[in-house]
Amino acid sequence: MTVEQRLTQLLTQHFGFETFRPGQLEALTALCAGQNTLALLPTGAGKTLIYELYGYYAERLVVVVSPLISLMQDQVATMAVHGEKHAAALTSVMSYGERQWVLAHLNQYRYLFVSPEMLSQSAVLTAIKRCDPGLLVVDEAHCISTWGPDFRPEYLLLGAIRKRLGTPLTLMTTATATANVKQDILQKLAITDPAVVALPVDRDNIFLTVKTVDNQTEKDEQLVSLVAALQKPGVIYFSSKQKADEMAVTLTQKTGREVAAYHADLAPEERFKVQQQFMQDRIDVICATSAFGMGIDKNNVRFVIHYHLPGDLESYWQEIGRAGRDGQQSLAVLLYQPGDEQIADYLGQANLPEPDEIRYYFQAKQLAVPGDQHGQLVQFYRQHHARVDQVLHLFDDRRQQRQQALQRMLGYVRTTSCRRQYIQRYFDQTVGETVTPCCDVDEPALKIDDLGLSATAEPEPKMTVDWRATLAQLFNH
Repeated sequence: MTVEQRLTQLLTQHFGFETFRPGQLEALTALCAGQNTLALLPTGAGKTLIYELYGYYAERLVVVVSPLISLMQDQVATMAVHGEKHAAALTSVMSYGERQWVLAHLNQYRYLFVSPEMLSQSAVLTAIKRCDPGLLVVDEAHCISTWGPDFRPEYLLLGAIRKRLGTPLTLMTTATATANVKQDILQKLAITDPAVVALPVDRDNIFLTVKTVDNQTEKDEQLVSLVAALQKPGVIYFSSKQKADEMAVTLTQKTGREVAAYHADLAPEERFKVQQQFMQDRIDVICATSAFGMGIDKNNVRFVIHYHLPGDLESYWQEIGRAGRDGQQSLAVLLYQPGDEQIADYLGQANLPEPDEIRYYFQAKQLAVPGDQHGQLVQFYRQHHARVDQVLHLFDDRRQQRQQALQRMLGYVRTTSCRRQYIQRYFDQTVGETVTPCCDVDEPALKIDDLGLSATAEPEPKMTVDWRATLAQLFNH
C-alpha cells in the first residue's frame, strides 16, 4: 500500500471522507516524507485535519501549539464528539493537580494542545521531550510574527523550544501570510528548506464592500439596516467590548434577531454557551471582538461586518474568511467613518512601551508587578539577555510596522480599483481573473437582493444539535 493509499484509507476510516480538500494531501505527503512543512491554506480549507490524520498515520504524540485556551478546549471537545478520546489541552485554567496528571500520562495521548507560554515551562517541556513527539504543530503560525514581539513574546521562544525537543518534524499552518511573515516564521523557528504548500488566499464567493459613513449615528443605523436585511447567521467585529455589548442589545431590539455579544470580559461559561448556541443556529448574529471565530468551523456564516477598522489586512482577511465556508455566496462589509484609523492606530500602539519606559524598566531593580503589561514585556527581554539598545530598536521597528500595516488597510478602504485584486497583490499572489460578483468598486450598483442574501430568501432552519446526545458522546455514556 502506498503512502497516499494509506492516507486515504485513514481519511475514510476516521473522518468519513473519500477525497482530500486541496492542499491537505500535499501537506500530509510532505510530512510523511519527513519534511518540515509550511501550509498556507485559506480559512476553512481544513488545516486541522492535516495534523489530526498525521497522528493516526504516525501513531506518535502530536503536540499542537495553539494561541487561545478556548480554541484548544473546542478542538479537544470536537475530537471527543467524533470519537477521539486521546486528546488533551494543557491550560492555565486547569488546577496544578490536573496539569500534573496530564503530564504524568502523556504516553496515553495522541494529541496535546498547549500554548507557547505553557510549553516554555521547564516541567512541561521535559515531560513532552520524554515522550519523543512525532510532530510539532504551530497552529496559526502567523502569530509568531504578528503577536510575538509585543503581545505574546513567548512565541519568540518556539525556535529554542523546538531545538530542546530535539527538532521534531514540524508543521506550521496559517491562512494569511505575506512573503515577509513567511520568512519571519521560518527564521524564528530555525527551519530551512521546508516543503511549502500554498493555495490562493482569495475566497471568490465573498463579495467585498466598504460603506463610508459620516458619523457614528449613521454607522449604527447602517449596521441595524444590514443585520435586518441580510440572511443569518452573521458575525460583527468590534474593537470595543463595550460597543459590542451595546450593539448586541440594540440589534436585538431593532431587528428581531437573536443577537449576543462575545468577548473576554464574559465568564468562560457564558462564552461557551454563546458559541455553542451560535454553532447550533440558536443565535443569529454574534457581536464579537477579534478572538471570536479562530478555529470555529461553522460553514454557513452568510456575512461578516466590521464595525471598527482593523489594524492590518492580515487580521481583516482572517476574520472575513469565517464567512461562506460552504462555498455559497457571502458578504464582507467594512463600515468606515473618517477618523476610524485613529482608534486603530491607538490600539496598535497600546502594547508598545515608549523609549523612556524601556530605559526605566531596564534600570529598575524590582520586578514588574502583575498587570503592568509594559513592565512585564520589557522584563521578558531582560530575562532573555537582550540589551536596552536592542529592545529600543525592536519596538521602534515594531511601531513603524504597525503604522505601515494600518496605511495598507486604509489603502484597501480607499482604493478606486478592484478590492479583490488589491488583496491578491498584498499577499504576493498572482492577480486572478475577475470574478462575478466581486466587489463594490467593480459592481457599485449591486444590491443585497442581487447577491441572493436577502433575509426574505433565508433557507429553512436546520435541526439543532441534541445537547444530551453530545454530552453522552463526550463522556462515553
